[in-house]
Amino acid sequence: MKNLFVVIAMALLAACSTKKSESENNMQIAEDVNHPAEGFNYEASDPEAIIIADKVMTAMGGRKAWDETRYIGWTFFGKRQLLWDKYTGDVRIDYLDRDEKLLVNINSLNGRAAVNGEEISEPDTLAGYLKKAKSIWINDSYWLVMPYKLKDSGVSLYYLGNDTTEIGKESFVLQLAFENVGDTPNNIYNVWVDEESNLITQWAFFKASEQPHPSFITPWEDYQKYGNIMLSGGRGKGQLTDIKVLNEVPKEAFTSFEPVNYKD
Repeated sequence: MKNLFVVIAMALLAACSTKKSESENNMQIAEDVNHPAEGFNYEASDPEAIIIADKVMTAMGGRKAWDETRYIGWTFFGKRQLLWDKYTGDVRIDYLDRDEKLLVNINSLNGRAAVNGEEISEPDTLAGYLKKAKSIWINDSYWLVMPYKLKDSGVSLYYLGNDTTEIGKESFVLQLAFENVGDTPNNIYNVWVDEESNLITQWAFFKASEQPHPSFITPWEDYQKYGNIMLSGGRGKGQLTDIKVLNEVPKEAFTSFEPVNYKD
């Protein structure tokens, strides 16, 4: 009889553990739903494409990890170094091939600019530099974090079927079309999502939907974990380098032209 009680107790304990595990998993899933940005075009988007986009987000670390990532730094093809505060919209751009520094808030378009050691003070000239800084951020950040923006504002997402990449990897192919967003809303991107890893491993760029062939096709390689998210720096002949995900940066990083010293 005692042995029977032990067996029953162990069975109840196992059942409770299973329920607890299932509850924890469900809670984790509930916390990490890949909510679309306001303005994502659900009506025009294909359901298959949305499902694949959510798998990409999970493979990249998950929506929660992305939302909690604040500071990202990187060097864009050896030309300029960027530091971005995702929470505030503050961006710092230091050119590496000339003496030009841009400090801008991409939401308000307020900021500072300095060229050849001289700060730009004339209002219209400064406004031009700050507008240019936002355009640089739009371009350079998309080359780095595009996989997190598949369900972004103004995006329509389509499923084009299956195809292989240029190196022969079986992939799902999604197409991103845009409406009233960014500097070039007529652009189209096709992205190849690896069927095994659910990571984007290639993209093709079209200036407009009527363009029969892409302007370029570029691999997405060298994924690594930075903080709690995955980022890729390999772009074929070009590289995004010095990639960093930071928990904090000096206060003056977005207000002073002095060099920034920060640690991962």
